[in-house]
Amino acid sequence: MLRPEVLSVSPSVPAASPSLGEARSQGPRYNFGLQETPPSRPSAQASASTPSGTSGAAGDRSSSTSLPSHPPRARPAQGSYFGNKRSNAENPFASDFTFGTSSASAQDSNYPQILKTPLSAGNPQRSGYKSWTPQMGYSATSSSAVSTHSPSVIVAVVEGRGLARGEIGMASIDLKSPQIILSQFADNTTYAKVITKLSILSPLEIIMSNTACVVGNSTKLFTLITENFKNVNFTTIQRKYFNETKGLEYIEQLCITEFSTVLMEVQSKYYCLAAVAALLKYVEFIQNSVYAPKSLKICFQGSEQTAMIDSSSAQNLELLINNQDCRNNHTLFGVLNYTKTPGGSRRLRSNILEPLVDIETINMRLDCVQELLQDEELFFGLQSVISRFLDTEQLLSVLVQIPKQDTVNAAESKITNLIYLKHTLELVDPLKIALRNCSTPLLRAYCGSLEDKRFGIILEKIKTIINDDARYMKGCLNMRTQKCYAVRSNINEFLDIARRTYTEIVDDIAGMISQLAEKYSLPLRTSFSSARGFFIQMTTDCTALPNNQLPSEFIKISKVKSSYTFTSADLIKMNERCQESLREIYHMTYMIVCKLLSEIYEHIHCLYKLSDTVSMLDMLLSFAHACTLSDYVRPEFTDTLAIKQGWHPILEKISVEKPIANNTYITEGSNFLIITGPNMSGKSTYLKQIALCQIMAQIGSYVPAEYSSFRIAEQIFTRISTDDDIETNSSTFMKEMKEIAYILHNANNKSLILIDELGRGTNTEEGIGICYAVCEYLLNLKAFTLFATHFLELCHIEVLYPNVENMHFEVQHVKNTSRNKEAILYTYKICKGLTEEKNYGLKAAEVSSLPPSIVLDAKEITTQITRQILQNQRSTPEMERQRAVYHLATRLVQTARNSKLDPDSLRMYLSNLKKKYETDFSRAEQVSGKTEE
Repeated sequence: MLRPEVLSVSPSVPAASPSLGEARSQGPRYNFGLQETPPSRPSAQASASTPSGTSGAAGDRSSSTSLPSHPPRARPAQGSYFGNKRSNAENPFASDFTFGTSSASAQDSNYPQILKTPLSAGNPQRSGYKSWTPQMGYSATSSSAVSTHSPSVIVAVVEGRGLARGEIGMASIDLKSPQIILSQFADNTTYAKVITKLSILSPLEIIMSNTACVVGNSTKLFTLITENFKNVNFTTIQRKYFNETKGLEYIEQLCITEFSTVLMEVQSKYYCLAAVAALLKYVEFIQNSVYAPKSLKICFQGSEQTAMIDSSSAQNLELLINNQDCRNNHTLFGVLNYTKTPGGSRRLRSNILEPLVDIETINMRLDCVQELLQDEELFFGLQSVISRFLDTEQLLSVLVQIPKQDTVNAAESKITNLIYLKHTLELVDPLKIALRNCSTPLLRAYCGSLEDKRFGIILEKIKTIINDDARYMKGCLNMRTQKCYAVRSNINEFLDIARRTYTEIVDDIAGMISQLAEKYSLPLRTSFSSARGFFIQMTTDCTALPNNQLPSEFIKISKVKSSYTFTSADLIKMNERCQESLREIYHMTYMIVCKLLSEIYEHIHCLYKLSDTVSMLDMLLSFAHACTLSDYVRPEFTDTLAIKQGWHPILEKISVEKPIANNTYITEGSNFLIITGPNMSGKSTYLKQIALCQIMAQIGSYVPAEYSSFRIAEQIFTRISTDDDIETNSSTFMKEMKEIAYILHNANNKSLILIDELGRGTNTEEGIGICYAVCEYLLNLKAFTLFATHFLELCHIEVLYPNVENMHFEVQHVKNTSRNKEAILYTYKICKGLTEEKNYGLKAAEVSSLPPSIVLDAKEITTQITRQILQNQRSTPEMERQRAVYHLATRLVQTARNSKLDPDSLRMYLSNLKKKYETDFSRAEQVSGKTEE
């Protein structure tokens, strides 16, 4: 049991919650149980807004069809929920959820009112912490890779203490999806797994125990998280709410039956249980609602199921965000994202950040993509149905929440989402029809999941109450009408009367505007917006108006070009009557809808399967769509990374012409490539291309190549950026060292490591020394490593290590007749061996506007230094013989593992392999003879 420790005093809710301005004027504010959040942050309630189709929501954000936010009292940031103990009597709920001070906690009385990170402690203006106030949170650019989607994930993190330090428990919930993901794992002192998992989740808010961030004694985990996620809101709550017993009770109470086996997985994982207890209590508090029993999908995810890509690598590879312009979609996500639903887009994003490592699962996805490419009818039929789905996960999230207070907004939201639910269920049969002739196991499994009888049961129950023609429509007025007349007539007599009244008012409004048009001979028409209600709109030239002015009866006039919008006093009054009538309709409809929902809650769990099916099919369709736009090929999975004529997928999207294709071949026997070449020859692009192809293959997509084979990478590391980091006071060199240290601490035999120009931030001798030491360390692993460098001295490491291969990017020298100078022509082709180009930096400088005299002096000095530093390293005959034997052995092992050749072809291949070995061995003997001479 985690020790219950208490921190600070707890507020409670007053009878009427103050506005933001009032809250600020009420004197000192205290940070007792929860950190306050910035007003700019999307509220948790807003994050759980009503689902919308891909073609646009039903009206604008102010439309009556959007899920309403709760009043300020539902947010802890307003200071209206927690007060001192004296006010607990005003709100009975406060006594159940009190983050109060305990007299037993001596340190608590000294706890600061405002929590600051170590970076902000000395200077509140430093690193983006602008005059930190309770309303502002941590405001600096996060280093994590964050996509353009609106964050809606809340994460609770807890770490063991004492001997259990390093044991991490995490629980996360997406407010747009009623799914809780639990994880517990052991991490090292760098907390790489924690930072990576949080980067992938891209959280809206992180919850931690207050004992982790005591000023002057913060834990290393808290310090690292706050440094890496400065743009994320932090909330500290008392450790007593991290209670594993309560967490297990929550899971037993809320987990749907189909996923109840999670109890067996987590019943002994105390830290993730503690995290979920704190998470659910906090979500219940901020949402001002509770989840219905047996309504949540709860699953446990270990850290072994997916590949790890750290946030720095995600940024370097431009997986989600373009480094030059965050608004454009020149990213891997942009290349593959042809999804039609928000759920499909979210799944694609999470898969790119967490590629699969299970070959069987990947091949099942590839089989589906192949079938979709071969069967056009299946592809277009499925795409047509999928594009009509709304955000099923978000819909489900709203439906399973039970508001603690019945408000007009809550009523309107429930009615809207019941209509969305009906719309979604009516698409199940068309989806089954589209999948009926599929042949791959995964598609057949998804088709089988749609045979669940509960879909029909729910739809039948809905149709007994809801009109058949009530459906999702675009436009706030259309959806308002759908909600008003959603419930069938003759179910509630008072509801029928209220609807007739509403109809009469709307007709009166239309009639009044028609009379005004006749009265003033103006082309008036009735318009509607959720913010203004009904108003008058007119498009005409001002010269057509008498005296170039509108009649005085019209008020609140606004003009955009030749379009006028305005209203009148009578119309405002009728709008008020209309709203009053609507409130009555929504209230009575809500009562009927709540009763209906209570009847279908026991069957609603089938929607989890539906949402999973829709999002996965959408992602697979997106992969197939991307293949139709380019010549991608299906990857194979062996113990070799072999790409024939592969190209960069993002560069292809940007370029007018197809990028230059290159080959790649890495095996366990030749797992370390040193790549050299002049500046701008294509080294960095080549490294990124390999990583992107690896990720595409492991998420189940085809890859840009003529042929491709991959070894599953459990981790993908990159060290590419050469920028400094002002926020952490790191120079270019220090940033390099931090990134390479992270790689060395976490790499294993199944990693893919890409290092570009390490050691450029210091002098040449130190840079070469560091690079050499790093290379030797990585050569002890079986990781696949590509090391691009300008230090040609590193190429001699090939003499000592037989698993090192030298590669270079070739350039051609062309005579420039106009300037009578030699120019460099970049081929962007990779070749074996080290580059023959010498002093190509000087050649680049010569092409620039640098004065000729300086270039000449530089050449002379370089020649002298090179003569002094470089020593001619020659390999011995014994080294050459060992290299020949090593290469023969690795090729034979590789053939035995992966060969699919027929006997005759295999015999020929082995014969050629023998001849190559004999040639290499004889060359070693010749070297020996020359040495003796």
